[in-house]
Amino acid sequence: MTTALHTLAFKAQTHPKHRFQNLYGLLDADLLVQSWGQLNKQSAPGIDGVTFNDYQPNLMSHINRLSGQLKHKQYRAADIKRVTIPKSNGGQRPLGLPTLDDKLVQQGVSQILQSIWEADFQRCSYGYRPNKSAHQAVHSLMLNLQFKGYGYIVEADIKGFFDNMSHDWLMEMLAQRIDDKALLSLIGQWLKAKVQEPGQRVIKPTSGTPQGGVISPVLANIYLHYALDLWFEKRIKPKLQGRAMLIRYADDFVVAFQYRDDASRFYQELPKRLEKFNLQAAPEKTHLKRFSRFHPSRRRAFQFLGFEFYWDRDRNDEPRLRRVTAPKKHKSLLQAFYDWIKQNRHKRLNRFMPELRRKLTGFRNYFGLPDNSRSVSRVYDFVLETLYKWLNRRSQRRSFNWLRFKDMLRYYQIGPLRVTKRHLVVDWY
Repeated sequence: MTTALHTLAFKAQTHPKHRFQNLYGLLDADLLVQSWGQLNKQSAPGIDGVTFNDYQPNLMSHINRLSGQLKHKQYRAADIKRVTIPKSNGGQRPLGLPTLDDKLVQQGVSQILQSIWEADFQRCSYGYRPNKSAHQAVHSLMLNLQFKGYGYIVEADIKGFFDNMSHDWLMEMLAQRIDDKALLSLIGQWLKAKVQEPGQRVIKPTSGTPQGGVISPVLANIYLHYALDLWFEKRIKPKLQGRAMLIRYADDFVVAFQYRDDASRFYQELPKRLEKFNLQAAPEKTHLKRFSRFHPSRRRAFQFLGFEFYWDRDRNDEPRLRRVTAPKKHKSLLQAFYDWIKQNRHKRLNRFMPELRRKLTGFRNYFGLPDNSRSVSRVYDFVLETLYKWLNRRSQRRSFNWLRFKDMLRYYQIGPLRVTKRHLVVDWY
């Protein structure tokens, strides 16, 4: 963070009700240079087709041009290119791809917003925040359920969250901390930017923010901070008879309660609260469940961030909370590995195998947690069987027997995936 951003963060922490002015002036060349270093260089190009490799050779001229446009209020947001990617449930997830110019400026504004609201965000919010992660959310949920005596779970997911955020509500929320019309107008440009869909049809959105946009994660956190987190902390918890906790990662959240009456009341009030902010809980992913050590059963399981949680008994016949890869996620992972190996088997091994190793490492880094060793091993075994099958179909004769195949795996340093114990900070609720 720059000195200016550190100053913002300190002011926000020490003055919770302060409304910041003159933020637009922070969008200078220095902040844009810093923003460039934080962008994902592998992301797809926007509607103009300009890639990072095209942009980088003349980076400083682009940054000077952008900072000049911002200074003279001549910057205008470009249209958004919309693409779709497959979801694990068979549906399609729409993604919005801004141009590189927009990504740079959005990253700068994201840093400003993050510096201000990081002091306000509740500790239950784990998504898209510095020093917060999905693993921390999973670990905190695991230990609190194991040791704090919660008996009921409300698992919830917001239907089409990024497409349905109310622009009016979002701008009102931003105005709680920002008193700078120029910056708010800039954010408004991105919210109202035209979207070009795959069939070349152009639409002008009246709600939502493009999922995939650089600034979308921090806007989503601000929106749910006011719509959900503060409501739960200030309005719901004071009325409860027992303990309760909310753990949220972006628009995916779990709420645990000690008593059934508290859980039922929250479950009934949640749809009304979300509707007020133009949101709706996905009915197929929103449930109230009995979840207690006194009723250990896989049938009472719930899912969160790709993991399935359920009560079981350990070797000493004591209740133990288990955490494994969710069945649907496990199936989609197997299919994704199978399709990728089949489609890329024609590549030279010195390119193909390192890519596969990186994919396996990424899978292990996320799902390789204690209690999940069997699921991780099944995925690894499936990948080896699929790899052996398709490498031997690259020509009319078999390329490998199992002995040569194992030698090849050792050469490219692909070995069994090991689960690891992570030492993570846990928030107790």
